[in-house]
Amino acid sequence: VQLQASGGGLVQAGGSLRLSCVASGRTFSRYSLGWFRQAPGKEREFVAAISWVGGTYYEHSVKGRFTISRDNAKNTVYLQMNSLKPEDTAVYYCAADHSGVIVTTVRPYDYWGQGTQVTVSS
Repeated sequence: VQLQASGGGLVQAGGSLRLSCVASGRTFSRYSLGWFRQAPGKEREFVAAISWVGGTYYEHSVKGRFTISRDNAKNTVYLQMNSLKPEDTAVYYCAADHSGVIVTTVRPYDYWGQGTQVTVSS
């Protein structure tokens, strides 16, 4: 089982990026999927999650700017990030949890992607 995240890069403040995370090795349609991020010297923190039925939840600072979505046919979860700020700079990780419900903490997730770097310049 593998999660492969991509789409990170360098962008100016106010710009947009779309992260993708493709799962392979099993079907994740019944899994909840999440995005986390980790800045240098900080703990990994929750960004957004989507349940197996499509319910979503966001961390307060990204609500209204980021959108999480999933395409079960492609075994893929996306994170559309708009109006990016320098404080959004971090390595972004995707994760999958077999419970299927929204999970906002690191520990319950079963599978993790390798991370993709997002850098927002001021």
